Amino acid sequence: MMAFEQSHPTIAAGDHKGYMEYALEQARHSPPAPNKFCVGAVLVDADKNEILSTGWSLELPDNNPADPGKTHAEQCCFIKLSQKYNLPEERLGEVLPKNTVLYTTMEPCNKRLSGNKPCVDRILRLSGSIKVVYIGIKEPENFIDQSVLIVGRKRLQDAGIEVTFVEGMEDRILEVSTAGHEK
Repeated sequence: MMAFEQSHPTIAAGDHKGYMEYALEQARHSPPAPNKFCVGAVLVDADKNEILSTGWSLELPDNNPADPGKTHAEQCCFIKLSQKYNLPEERLGEVLPKNTVLYTTMEPCNKRLSGNKPCVDRILRLSGSIKVVYIGIKEPENFIDQSVLIVGRKRLQDAGIEVTFVEGMEDRILEVSTAGHEK
């Protein structure tokens, strides 16, 4: 078993709140800080109802010498799969199931202040493998202007990726996401 493999709960197919709960569980692992959000992500093969990978903010190191270690939850999902398949992240579209969906507690970033590749770009380069992105909340305007995020959502939709909000958990997700922020 690889270091990053883990057992996952069984979640019923189509139970979007169940998958979002699991993403929220991942987000709780992220260390709170005033200058970032605690986000969790779960990547799922929707045809087999199988969890492929999970991630949370700052879970793994990255290779950005300018600002190391500022990994986002979605990026951590992709890093783990890259290591599992021994492929660079940009080639994951070659091995991902054709009906992959992503659950993320906060919408994927369209701009990174750290200089890292934005998560929207990471999703778009996966050759259309990700069909739906399920989102818990919109990113608050703490660090990035909301108009940049709307553009990110539109870029995903223009590429044929459905963007769907899983409603009913917003307050809990926001509380976890902003842990460490001044209230």
